[in-house]
Amino acid sequence: MSGGTGMPDDGAIRVLLADDQVLVRGGFRALVDSEPDMTVVGEASTGDDAVRLTHDLRPDVVLMDIRMPGLDGLEATRRIVADPAASGTHVVVVTTFELDEYVAEAIRSGASGFLVKDTEPADLVRAVRVAARGDALLSPTVTRRLLARVADATRPVQAPPGLDDLTPREREVLVEVARGLSNDEIARTLYLSESTVKTHVSRTMTKVGARDRAQLVVLAYEAGLVRPGWTD
Repeated sequence: MSGGTGMPDDGAIRVLLADDQVLVRGGFRALVDSEPDMTVVGEASTGDDAVRLTHDLRPDVVLMDIRMPGLDGLEATRRIVADPAASGTHVVVVTTFELDEYVAEAIRSGASGFLVKDTEPADLVRAVRVAARGDALLSPTVTRRLLARVADATRPVQAPPGLDDLTPREREVLVEVARGLSNDEIARTLYLSESTVKTHVSRTMTKVGARDRAQLVVLAYEAGLVRPGWTD
């Protein structure tokens, strides 16, 4: 069962819920709709419905389960990311399965973040706001394992298209993004203004074809610019 709920108030973060469990969707709806700056615009019980409703409703954020009937959440995420009509949509994977392969594949599929379903309600609400801004968010318990996985020494180091086009300063900013620093922290570390950092991040994303900061992090590790332990 799935469907849209109409247009939200102006300025509200538009959220689509994708989960095959009615009770889970109901809980997420109650949580999201209780916030003054966000609203649920639709619900999907399958991956196919999530793709269709995202295309039709163009939400700001999709809260996506991984295991659903038919098309799973990972493939649904890939299709949403590939849809030009959904260019402004960010996917946050929310699942009971805190498995390394799911986390890594979710981010590679284009998800802006990954949370487990026992996340505190306040953290899930924060994740919606963070994703809507185009930033990345991962559960602290899975972040380090994700980074270790994508930087596995058995994987060949690959320079993504556009990496050689980065200026030295943009490379510096990319490394700090991969270390998990916010724009404000990067500004203080590199003695730049926050607006300058935002400009460097934006240009870096454009040059390497990254959708958001989550993909920048994975790119930096896969390219060998950062290694596990450098984030300490």
